[in-house]
Amino acid sequence: MSAALHHGSCLCGAVCYAVTGPLRPVVICHCGQCRKQTGHYLAATSVKLEHLRISRADTLRWYRASDAAERGFCSTCGSVMFWRPADGSGISITPGTLDGPTGLRIEGHIFCADKGDYYDVPAEGYCRAQWS
Repeated sequence: MSAALHHGSCLCGAVCYAVTGPLRPVVICHCGQCRKQTGHYLAATSVKLEHLRISRADTLRWYRASDAAERGFCSTCGSVMFWRPADGSGISITPGTLDGPTGLRIEGHIFCADKGDYYDVPAEGYCRAQWS
């Protein structure tokens, strides 16, 4: 196994993980599911599935929010941690669960048309319908 580039955990420490490969820049998702799950919007980076090693997972629970993906969270402290597409192509990680510094930066926003009415997003060119 490669050496970890980053380590992370939930708020209570019951779910711990290591990332052994490069992380994508952060994308902000404003879709209704992300807003409901987080209470605002979701910031996420991603990594190839084979580069994520979950070392503690007793309280990790997965919620299938749609046919397209499921969301991972800690059942003890409620930390929102992962978003995993059904096709197994990778995994998104909420960057707030990473131990810093991460060196990550926000690259863009998606589903801006679904954003809450109580905040603004950057200029139109910064938003995309989805991320590839």
